[in-house]
Amino acid sequence: YRRYGHNEMDEPRATQPKLYQSIDQHSSVADIYANRLQEESVLTTNTLSEMKDAVFDKLQGIYDDMTENTNENPEAEPVPQALRNGLSDIETAVPSDLLLALNKGILDRPDGFHAYKKLEKILKKRHDTFEKEKKADWAVGEALAYASILQDGIPIRITGQDTERGTFAHRHLVLHDENTSETYSPMHGLEEAKATFDIHNSPLSEAAVLGFEYGYSVKAPKTLVIWEAQFGDFANAGQVIFDQFISSARAKWDERSNMVMLLPHGYEGQGPEHSSARLERFLSMAAENNWIVANVTKSAQFFHLLRRQAALVDSESSRPLVVMTPKSLLRSPRVVSEIDEFTEGKFQTVMPQPGLPWTTKKAKRLLIGSGKVMVDIEEKVEENKSAYQSVHVLRLEQIYPFPEKKIADIIKGCPNLEELVWVQEEPRNMGAWNFVKETLFKMLEGTQIELDYAGRCERSSPSVGDPHIHKTEQRRLIKKALELPKGGETNERS
Repeated sequence: YRRYGHNEMDEPRATQPKLYQSIDQHSSVADIYANRLQEESVLTTNTLSEMKDAVFDKLQGIYDDMTENTNENPEAEPVPQALRNGLSDIETAVPSDLLLALNKGILDRPDGFHAYKKLEKILKKRHDTFEKEKKADWAVGEALAYASILQDGIPIRITGQDTERGTFAHRHLVLHDENTSETYSPMHGLEEAKATFDIHNSPLSEAAVLGFEYGYSVKAPKTLVIWEAQFGDFANAGQVIFDQFISSARAKWDERSNMVMLLPHGYEGQGPEHSSARLERFLSMAAENNWIVANVTKSAQFFHLLRRQAALVDSESSRPLVVMTPKSLLRSPRVVSEIDEFTEGKFQTVMPQPGLPWTTKKAKRLLIGSGKVMVDIEEKVEENKSAYQSVHVLRLEQIYPFPEKKIADIIKGCPNLEELVWVQEEPRNMGAWNFVKETLFKMLEGTQIELDYAGRCERSSPSVGDPHIHKTEQRRLIKKALELPKGGETNERS
């Protein structure tokens, strides 16, 4: 029961008079407990009085030592310098000999362990591709990221919905013996590993699991903690944890977390509940470098992004990472990366469409977008490259913090630009458009470059439910992005 009101201004007797007549006549918990201890000769009357006086004197002393704040214009504490610093200096490349050794170790099995034969053929084929052809799809790139992080001595903990195999059956980091049903994780057999690897499936109770994993990341700051939603849409049910803790705990309580959230996202005709991780919500809470929001389209990019995040553990620079992860692209040859992309370079916050230079004098229209829709545009352009010689395409791989300087440099390197078009597959009132448009508009001030939008119109629902309508809309927005006339109806300046 509550003896006093909710706060100093609350008088509960106004609404519950009879109840509080009884409460007023009831001894307090402290008195009841003290009487019991006295009856059992654990405390004496004098001891109880001394304890009360000691507590009162301590509180009185604190009060007496308080000084009034005479600052008439107090200011909030500035963002820590470690958060203001960029992350571009973090090296994430791994030597090829180590990658090949890790790749081989991932295929090792304990004596007598027999995983499902069909699955083993698939795993062997994709890891053989890395060894012989020096190419890695999304699953191999992800596995090598975890393996190399373990080799660096950083523990990893992954939980989520169907996370052991992956919602879309790409990961398979827990194998099941087809005869005994015993389980084995390939990460546990790596000779190079210097830290622990935990991976667990969790129930569809997003708020509970996400809250637990957030707490784990705070109390185990040297561990890379990852939570994955079955579909990004399901993060809805954990929204209170994102709002109250993950996005703002550093500002409110100086509580550091380096947690990673993997949210499958992309418009593929699966309907309103299986298309959107609500990217716009995470961007609306993005400020003071409180977290990183990314939407990557290459396996090497995901590899470097995870390794960069692991490098931040137990540091003042640590912050959460929200990743819009792929679904159908998991098996697309267009996300495959060459081994050189793993052994050289680092994570790119923005990158040109594969096969294109960073800048070009031919460009009259510059498309900038993020995620799967940019792969759709790549496919469309390849149907008739000569028709799109004047179109340049950039993929925004990290949406927040927004790589403004890099994009500004690219714009300067395309001196004949007439239009900059933001492309997205989400509705206009969702996705990243409302987050990026003001920054892009300011970047174009003083130029003759028009800012346009190509994407779905405003909607109350994230997507349509009919896959045929979805395909029609997708074709339309891609055509609009590539063929939008200057000064078109979506011109943001008009």
